Amino acid sequence: MTAMREAHMFRMFRLDVDPTLLRETDEQRQLREVLREFLAECCGPEEVREQTAGPRGYDRLLWDRLAGEIGVHGLALPEEYGGAGYSFHELAVALEETGRALCPAPLLPTVVLAAHTLLASGDQEACTRWLPGIAAGALTATVAGFAHPAEVTAERGPDGWLLRGDADFVLDGEGADLVLVAARAPDGPRLFACEPDLGGCDRVPRRVLDLTRRQALVRFRGARAEPVGGAGQAPGIVDAVLDAGRTALAAEQVGGCAHVLEAVTGYVSHRTQFGRSIGSFQAVKHRLADLLVEIEAARSASRYATACLADPAVGDPRVAASAAAVACCTAYRRAVAEYVQLHGGIGFTWEHPAHLWLRRARADEVVFGTADDHRVRLAGILGLAGRPG
Repeated sequence: MTAMREAHMFRMFRLDVDPTLLRETDEQRQLREVLREFLAECCGPEEVREQTAGPRGYDRLLWDRLAGEIGVHGLALPEEYGGAGYSFHELAVALEETGRALCPAPLLPTVVLAAHTLLASGDQEACTRWLPGIAAGALTATVAGFAHPAEVTAERGPDGWLLRGDADFVLDGEGADLVLVAARAPDGPRLFACEPDLGGCDRVPRRVLDLTRRQALVRFRGARAEPVGGAGQAPGIVDAVLDAGRTALAAEQVGGCAHVLEAVTGYVSHRTQFGRSIGSFQAVKHRLADLLVEIEAARSASRYATACLADPAVGDPRVAASAAAVACCTAYRRAVAEYVQLHGGIGFTWEHPAHLWLRRARADEVVFGTADDHRVRLAGILGLAGRPG
């Protein structure tokens, strides 16, 4: 299986990459085993339904245990800010497992987007103030105006900076304790940190397809904010953070694909028709074999993107992130379609959990841009835009 993944990677990127970068270390393998066992106990389909129905959209106890018992939140954070000092490789393993279990906790906006924004800003004061809370699980955070255009402006008030305007489709925007906002300031685009509970901020939950990943419209009405980083840094930080988000999302999608493949193969192996299991039918075998190949290609793309994000010397993180977005979105869409169809009539019902993964897969396709958006982006980065064919 490892050889298959490496072959796919070489075929997709045609780069001289050390194959050991795509292999799990013993520590990463142990982390995966611990997380899979933990999430199997705490985050089954019924638990997911119950958690998403609550006011937060996730179980706070589960969130605290992920941070306290396993240390997921601080895996990729420096030790000086309360983290474990590992790389994005370890965080990607955790995200793959939470994506496999469809864990509704806001890890993507808090641990990936917000934490990477603070680190990329180089603002030591801001990092010292908020990163330890993120690492400990005491603080949830998100970003606004990054993936979706926002009309937010910053102005100087008598007691500091004030934010005005709207940011829509903010991940965990309704419940986050901290919002990092890309806003227009008099001296150019800047990043600001806003704590919505201090006032001047209205949050309207959006009706979304995927209830495990809530979004909201955040309206700033003179909300107090503090600048993060220097003037002019915002565009570069936003681009880098979005690529980190795409890489993280790809890891989640690979985990979701793995769950789907396991669930489908288990079902067709014991579901019988005409006196034999439907998994023995050649047509079903071909469909699952094709799905396996596509999932392994997505896994290779995801691991390559993770390696590039952890060490840009491996390759261009922009190219790797967009390539992973295309491969993983496409594989996840196909996987959930097979999940529903190969389960027959029961797969189309609300009682069966297939629709939970279907919702996640479809919603993920537009979080950081569609697959077509990333194909266009890749063409631009690689200098292929406008060429015939």
